[in-house]
Amino acid sequence: MVNSILKSQYDKAIQQTKTLIMNDVNKYLEKQETKPSFEQYMADRKVFIEQIWLNTWINTAASHIRYSEKKDYLTSKGFDISDLNKKDINRLFRNEIRDVDVFSYEGWLKAHIGDHKEKWENRYKEIRKIYLQHVEENNDLERKRKYSAKFSYYIEQLMEKHYEELFLYIRYLTGCNIAVEIDRNGIILPSMEITFEEYLSNEMDMSYNQFYFLEDRTETYENLIFQHLIDFFPSWVKDKLPTRIKEEYQEVFNQSLSNSFLLEASTPLLKEITGEFLEDLFPEYIIDLEKLLDIPFDMEIHKEIMEKDRKRKELKEAEDREEQRRRKEEEARMIEDIFGKEYYPPTSRNIKYVLHTGETNTGKTYQAINRMMEADSGLYLAPLRLLALEIYEKLNQQGVPCSLKTGEEEKLVLEAQHQSSTVEMFHEKEYYDVVVIDESQMIADKERGFSWYRAITKANAKEIHIIASLHAKNMLLQLLGDANVEVHEYRRDTPLQIEGDLFQLSKTRKGDALVCFSRRGVLETASELQRNGWQVSVIYGSMPPEARKKQMQRFIEGETKVIVSTDAIGMGLNLPIRRIVFLENDKFDGIRRRMLSSQEVKQIAGRAGRKGIYDIGRVAFTSDRKKMKYLLEKKDNDLYGFTIAPTNAVLERFQKYSNNLGLFFYLWGHFKSPEGTKKASLAEEVLLYEMIMDTMVEARMSLHDLFSFLKLPFATSEAALRAQWKINMEAIVENKDLPEPKLKTDSLEELELSYKAIGLHLLFLYKLERRTEAYYWEKLRGELSDQINDHLKAGIKGKKRVKTCRKCGKELSSRFKFSICNDCFHRT
Repeated sequence: MVNSILKSQYDKAIQQTKTLIMNDVNKYLEKQETKPSFEQYMADRKVFIEQIWLNTWINTAASHIRYSEKKDYLTSKGFDISDLNKKDINRLFRNEIRDVDVFSYEGWLKAHIGDHKEKWENRYKEIRKIYLQHVEENNDLERKRKYSAKFSYYIEQLMEKHYEELFLYIRYLTGCNIAVEIDRNGIILPSMEITFEEYLSNEMDMSYNQFYFLEDRTETYENLIFQHLIDFFPSWVKDKLPTRIKEEYQEVFNQSLSNSFLLEASTPLLKEITGEFLEDLFPEYIIDLEKLLDIPFDMEIHKEIMEKDRKRKELKEAEDREEQRRRKEEEARMIEDIFGKEYYPPTSRNIKYVLHTGETNTGKTYQAINRMMEADSGLYLAPLRLLALEIYEKLNQQGVPCSLKTGEEEKLVLEAQHQSSTVEMFHEKEYYDVVVIDESQMIADKERGFSWYRAITKANAKEIHIIASLHAKNMLLQLLGDANVEVHEYRRDTPLQIEGDLFQLSKTRKGDALVCFSRRGVLETASELQRNGWQVSVIYGSMPPEARKKQMQRFIEGETKVIVSTDAIGMGLNLPIRRIVFLENDKFDGIRRRMLSSQEVKQIAGRAGRKGIYDIGRVAFTSDRKKMKYLLEKKDNDLYGFTIAPTNAVLERFQKYSNNLGLFFYLWGHFKSPEGTKKASLAEEVLLYEMIMDTMVEARMSLHDLFSFLKLPFATSEAALRAQWKINMEAIVENKDLPEPKLKTDSLEELELSYKAIGLHLLFLYKLERRTEAYYWEKLRGELSDQINDHLKAGIKGKKRVKTCRKCGKELSSRFKFSICNDCFHRT
């Protein structure tokens, strides 16, 4: 007797087994060509039926009896299952129920069907009849399938054989559609050579066509061609089909060949050939297609027309390819002739190069300037107008007459044989005994680097002194090639010491230079220090050099005890700084906010510990001390890839071919710079050029003069200054006086923009050699600079921070990163 736990599933297994056995009986009988006996069936299928029962029973019981019931069953059988896991219990259960009362399937089957011979015989006949009907149906389907495949293959061969015939007719119908469309919509073709593909993809972007060409219409014509094929294809195919194919269809389907069958069998092929027709039509000229409307379709006539059209087009394309090849060869020859070897290392120049490399604040510039002062004539090239001004004043104070020329100002000293300039003002034709080029690692700068490249490679002198950081040494030596180069390396006499504690503003000390990386950050920090009783100098990039100098002088003379600056402090400014403090470790570079580079950290930190004043330079950080210490102490990777840009010689060679600056910028874009170099983008020049392209300014001004005005060093990012530049250019070609710059003085920002506007005005005045006018504007700019300086001295105190703790209202530091104070944070 079956255990009560197993009873319900045991009955269910019996019912499933009966169903499976009867299915097996039916499958056995349908394959027998003569009626077998019941005994024969049992002899043939006994083992299989036994397995049916065993599998059905075990799977049903194992799947549907609960786990707890399995444990109860095994326990009732005397098994100790306390140490067995679930998997072992399930396996033991399956083994134990194998021998549970076996279903007497043989007796049941014999009683159900075996003992009734008539019933057995009727079952055989019924099952066999159904089976044979299925076989016949399947055979019929297979014959139809084979015929359909054969028919499709034949159609495919037929279409391939008569492809040109079909294409000619589709070409004619498409041409008629195009002609009607053009006439109905009043479309004007922009060229006699516009192709069908261009016509479809809206290449005719003209104001009078835009109404009709709002989107790519390729799909529309693809559907149109497909519909044409659907319309005429059935009758066309029937005319081409051999009689035997039609008769075979009649035999297989018991009816005449129908259009529905023909299209059903052909549709995939028609879609495929539609795409091929479209591809073949794409390159054809619209004028060749639309003319077909007036030519009644005749296969031979249209074939002859198509062949003539194609030959004419092939000839035209061959001519175009030859012209294009010739133009590319000419373009390549022009690029080689214009740019050629202009940017390769200088050779056979009888010049002595002296390379001064080392860390910041090591005396590199001092040694080079002393050598220049000893020479009969000399030129100093600076990265900043302020540095040029500093050297100009130094030489004159020490009895060496020196002029100043920065583009925005000229201070000509009588009988002076020395000149101090910004690097952008370098002229390669001027000769000097000694040329000093400062901060030459800037040659790798993507915007200004070409000015250093031009100065280093084109300077005309007995000696050229190049001052650069250590990591620029190898790149500069590569640039100089086989030239005579004397190398001097400098090391700091004053060591740098990194402070162990993180800096807090309350720990500010005399001689500190606090560095952040925005004008706003400088002014806010200075404001907070002033409220705490400190006298502060400030320096930031957009500050006028005169105001910057006065701020520096206040610090040097001890009027102020602390200086707050952007990274402008790292560019050659020699100040009595005891400690450099990094208030920030990242900066916005014009594209994204990023971590400072190792070289930037070194350049700024190197300003600490002025030689002769301090025995040690100190550096402090407000966060990430470990990371910043690593950046300061790591060895920098060598610079690679200096920037090149067009020189005067390049422009002169270009003028042999054209005076169109648009072409020049195009050729520059296609010029491949030598290995180890990168081209200046000329983005600022192109931005300005696009403002006057195809205007009277471009028409009336020589290429050389126009390019020189494009290169004027001013802040092209300021829309007001760009507009001022354009107005000035228009005034020059119209022979009018330069408009006076618009000046506003109500705020520090307006003062600074007005200062820049005067600077741009002075660039034009000096370029036009209107020095008398320039003196007035220099004086006015000096007054503006004084106002800015006064504003900084008096106005910073007024920049009261309003940031407060959102819980208690306590005033927070401008640099405090959180919205609640520390006391409130610890109380929560």
